[in-house]
Amino acid sequence: MLEKILQRLRNAKTSGAQPQTSEFDHYFNAIQTQVIDSTEYLYSYHHLPFKDCEEYQQLKKLPALQKIAALEALMNKINSYDLDTRDYNNPNKQANYIYSRLIEALLKTRIDFPIDYSFSDLFSLLYHQGRKNKLALNDGPFGYFATQIEKHVKRHGPQTHIAEDIEELLANKLIKPHINGNEGNYYWGPDIGKAIQKLQNALTSANANGEQQVPSYKFSSGRFGQIARQAFETSNLTNDNNWNSLLRHLSTAKAGKPSKKFLTTSSQLIDQIGIKPYKKLVNQLFKQLVELEVIITQRTSNYNGQEYVYHNYEYIESGCYQLLKGLIWSMSRFHDQESVQNIAKLTEKCFEKIPDHGPVALAVGNAGIYTLAQSKGLGGIGHLSRLKLRVKQNSTQKLIQTYIDQQAEKLGIKPAQVEEISVPDFNLIEGKISIPFNDFSLQIKVSGVNQVEQIWLKPDGVQQKSVPAFVKNDKALNDNLKKARATVKQIKQNLSTQKDRIDRIYTDVMEWTITDFEQYYLKHGLVSVIAQKLIWSFDEKPLLYINEQWQDVSGNAVNIDPNAKVTLWHPLFSEAEEVLAWRERLDYLGIKQPIKQAFREIYLLTDAEINTRIYSNRMAAHIIKQHQFNSLAATRGWKYTLQGAFDNGADGELAQKYLPAHQLTAQFWINELIDEDGQYTDVGIWYYVATDQLRFCDQSGEAVELADVPPLLFSEIMRDADLFVGVASVGNDPQWQDGGPDGRAAYRDYWHSYSFGDLSEVAKTRKDVLEKLLPRLKLRDVAHIDNKFLIVKGTKHTYKIHIGSGNILIMPNDRYLCIVPSRSKDKNLNNVFLPFEGDNGLSIVLSKAFLLAEDNKIKDPTILSQL
Repeated sequence: MLEKILQRLRNAKTSGAQPQTSEFDHYFNAIQTQVIDSTEYLYSYHHLPFKDCEEYQQLKKLPALQKIAALEALMNKINSYDLDTRDYNNPNKQANYIYSRLIEALLKTRIDFPIDYSFSDLFSLLYHQGRKNKLALNDGPFGYFATQIEKHVKRHGPQTHIAEDIEELLANKLIKPHINGNEGNYYWGPDIGKAIQKLQNALTSANANGEQQVPSYKFSSGRFGQIARQAFETSNLTNDNNWNSLLRHLSTAKAGKPSKKFLTTSSQLIDQIGIKPYKKLVNQLFKQLVELEVIITQRTSNYNGQEYVYHNYEYIESGCYQLLKGLIWSMSRFHDQESVQNIAKLTEKCFEKIPDHGPVALAVGNAGIYTLAQSKGLGGIGHLSRLKLRVKQNSTQKLIQTYIDQQAEKLGIKPAQVEEISVPDFNLIEGKISIPFNDFSLQIKVSGVNQVEQIWLKPDGVQQKSVPAFVKNDKALNDNLKKARATVKQIKQNLSTQKDRIDRIYTDVMEWTITDFEQYYLKHGLVSVIAQKLIWSFDEKPLLYINEQWQDVSGNAVNIDPNAKVTLWHPLFSEAEEVLAWRERLDYLGIKQPIKQAFREIYLLTDAEINTRIYSNRMAAHIIKQHQFNSLAATRGWKYTLQGAFDNGADGELAQKYLPAHQLTAQFWINELIDEDGQYTDVGIWYYVATDQLRFCDQSGEAVELADVPPLLFSEIMRDADLFVGVASVGNDPQWQDGGPDGRAAYRDYWHSYSFGDLSEVAKTRKDVLEKLLPRLKLRDVAHIDNKFLIVKGTKHTYKIHIGSGNILIMPNDRYLCIVPSRSKDKNLNNVFLPFEGDNGLSIVLSKAFLLAEDNKIKDPTILSQL
């Protein structure tokens, strides 16, 4: 009886006749009636409430052949409807929508199709082929359809006729264009790509005993697909069974991290190919992806007479993410330096930020983080430590920290110690390494945090300015030169990371034995460049390492107790006279500290904060640029989520920093600026937000008395907050004198109060430095400091430069002068000795002073029009 039903339905499908009333109409009608009665607006539901319908539950439990007959009956019903109407209350239109969702729901259930069933016929019926109302591939339940075929193959094993049926499907004119399509450009792309991959994998499994040729893996037509296809064609691997089997397996990488079975199968397939050729090709692909630039395209749109500009950013197509994840995961069994470095570089590339979008390839980047964490030794963790400071996404930082914590637990040490012992030294000795090139040598010399010199030496030791010709003309030597330059780039990146890490040590309560201190800091090939310019305390006695001996603030040599405990000195624990003496000593020695240490700001508890008890308003009521603040916060280890116009006016968002050494969390409250003319990005993120109170909470979330917070911790957290305000405040923007984009009075008042108001602690330190510097500069005869201003006498006017904001007033009537700082380095500062690195505001103040001292040489028309 059931076979007759199926045959009659198939005849209706092929003949084009109207389907007759089926044996399942009582199910369909009851389901349709109940759905319409239980939904307020039918078309707003994608998943209709079938589960509450008794008739649907009965359909689900039908024997396989009856369920198949019901499916085909539904499809024939849909094919019979004339849907050329915009009336959404039309009964046929409603039935079409409900029955389409019902087909999808049934395809999610288990259906044991007969072994000789034709899925290509079912596909034609499902997608109305041969009918007027044809569907596009993404309009139907293609993913669930492919899953049924996948399970069908698993149930019945290799069968030639099943393989032929799948081949016919893949050749279907509706599916074929998507096999090599760049689906990543469309929201449905990844789902269709995954479904097609399922069919291709099922075809491989269906080929009897695996003896037949495995179909070539079909790469997408996107940027990654083109790179991979070319690599395989060049290596004559397009028709290689082992490679195609492996690629099909790797492209099933769906989860957040690989299963044991996935990795085992990957390793077995890689062994069949050969480890050496596999690593060679995959590393080649990774290198090409690292060098691939993000393409930016622009389009405009007009609406109501106003033109809108939109930008599209393209790195690689999302349809290839699963394959790339699989490739990266498969490399977790290899721990050689080249593979680990390539994975680290690709991971960092994937976290490059696209404006108003996020990372260029988040899923691929997370796969890289997993693989680096599995690396033997500490090389992978070292890369993760560096990535943690460069990546801005909270979720990614949390993931990296989780892996660092796991490694710390294995070793029985603090997470901060894992980061310090995993720092690569690049075979440097006291910041130097010499690489031979025949009789010549290339000396790599680290002379500062941002300075790595490359010096060519002739056989007689005489310096040569350019790369020797024989190196350029010899492929092997040229390849070695490329490796050396890559090493220089890594040294620069790691130096920057270590500087930032050491700058944050104060909140980690770190101390070392002499042995550990020398190994990881003083004598470390890379870190020593930073450590030897800092002041360290030995059993609370501050000393500086000069000429391979420890000296006190007076320059006297000091013998170190071998059992002494070492900490990083902080000026909070010294009297003011001693701090000033250390500044004088560093200045005398000409030491430029890589972090602000001797000149570090100190924040002590104020009377107002004692009265408020559990919070500080010292950094409250500032208007800051939200995106800039977010980036700064991430760099300093704070977690913050951008606020937007979609928050319904909610305020009180928190920037938080967990401090494990103290089991406290610092909270800096950030509020939205709510007004009718709110400024926000295309995706609704506010450009500007306002700061509020700062507090500390214990592990239960309860606020802690500020008087109970360790003084060093309080000072460092307040310093972070001051940094956020000092850098991100709109008061620093010289173009905000009229109150920002819309000239709002409240913003204008804030801008004036910040731009020319009292100096912050950071600005006070800047003033101290200027007082020492000014007598040595050629400005000394035309400039002096008056309270919070640097006064500069030019040939046309006398100018007041605010030492905090860098904004300018023209005397005597305090007329505002807008000068936007140049992004390029001012040559006037090349020979100016600054006692520490990192204060861009100091450079801006000095640059403007040099410019205005010779205002008769100014050629910029924007500035001239204001003078």
